Amino acid sequence: MPERGSGPSRDVPTGTTRTRQLLTGSSQIAVAMMVMNVATYGFTMAAARIIGPTAYGAFFALMNLVLIVSVLQLGMQATAARRISADPAHVGQIEREILRVAFRASLLACALLLVGAPLVDDLLDLDSLPTAGLAAVAAVPMTMMGAQAGILQGERRWRELSVLYVLSGVPRLVVGLALVLWQPTAFMAFLGVTIGFFAPFVYGLRVLGLPRDSGESHERHGFLPMIKEATNNSQALFAYFALTSADMLVARSVLDPHESGLYAAGLIVSRAVMFLPQFVVVVAFPSMSTDRGRTRALALSLATVAAIGGLCTLVTALVPDLALVFAGGRQYHEVRDLLWLFALLGTCMATLQLLVYSVLARQGKRSIVLVWAALAALVAGALTVSTVEGLLAVVLGVDVVLLATLLGLTFVTVRRVPAMAQDAP
Repeated sequence: MPERGSGPSRDVPTGTTRTRQLLTGSSQIAVAMMVMNVATYGFTMAAARIIGPTAYGAFFALMNLVLIVSVLQLGMQATAARRISADPAHVGQIEREILRVAFRASLLACALLLVGAPLVDDLLDLDSLPTAGLAAVAAVPMTMMGAQAGILQGERRWRELSVLYVLSGVPRLVVGLALVLWQPTAFMAFLGVTIGFFAPFVYGLRVLGLPRDSGESHERHGFLPMIKEATNNSQALFAYFALTSADMLVARSVLDPHESGLYAAGLIVSRAVMFLPQFVVVVAFPSMSTDRGRTRALALSLATVAAIGGLCTLVTALVPDLALVFAGGRQYHEVRDLLWLFALLGTCMATLQLLVYSVLARQGKRSIVLVWAALAALVAGALTVSTVEGLLAVVLGVDVVLLATLLGLTFVTVRRVPAMAQDAP
């Protein structure tokens, strides 16, 4: 492997090189993320079976909160990956500053979650202040790992990034399963998740701890500009993940505990379909961050995500009993006939995720307002229903309208926006 900060990772790839890197990276990341997702959802399904619908509803609600908090992690990753891809000559400075920003952000998130633990406990009906407090502990390694992953992604170091992703899932399965078998509670389930976050963080410290060429420096990659972009990226991703997670949080209020557990089981299918094509976003994002190849990368990525999601939805519709196995088993049989709609919801969420990252790649801002508007519409609509079917209909309807709107707007603007633009739609 070339010395970090020199060699191929700092060169702007040619068309042939870019295609080869895309294919190689796609295969490596696809396998790694498949392992990560299988491990993650293996633990999720095991927890659903072991701890039962009521405790699982509380656990899944907290997982959705952590998913929203993870926007810090993903904001750091997007900032590092975009800047390194668009301006590889300054990779040393970008790495140094993004790690500084991530460290401070992780401590701030930890402090806020600790102070807010009683509120989280009350809002999510956890009946366990220690369980709510675990989210604060998880925030530190989770946020730091985002900066580490972004550096590896921007440099297209797919092998190291693949290991990082594998470590994001397998330790959670092993440790979490042992803990819930010992004590089948929501606290133990989330303790396994929290411990699992430290494995990729420690690996990231090792692979990024080697000497690095300082490279060139520029004020646009300084500490304050890095904070500004990371903040903008995080708020955009916050809007997206709030949109894709708010339904479960609202479900804890508008549905009874049993029905919220059923809805959470259906969302296992949605999350599986949502995250299954995530490797496409990871590999395509560096290409979407450069002037050349942006449109082709986006079009190919959209087709791939839609094909994967469509296949999953079809299979779920044809063999719902098989899908029910992955949604927690026969104790969740009441949601069986709705599982294909949950798979369709996951397809919409996966496509929306790709479009949001396309906006981040061109540093657009105005398109994100649409996501915030969709979130407001979803919450308002969800508060008017009282059944699993009604909540699913509201969420799916809002996502489909947003998807159609963003898709049209994206292809109108993507051809004419430079890689380093700051005010794109």
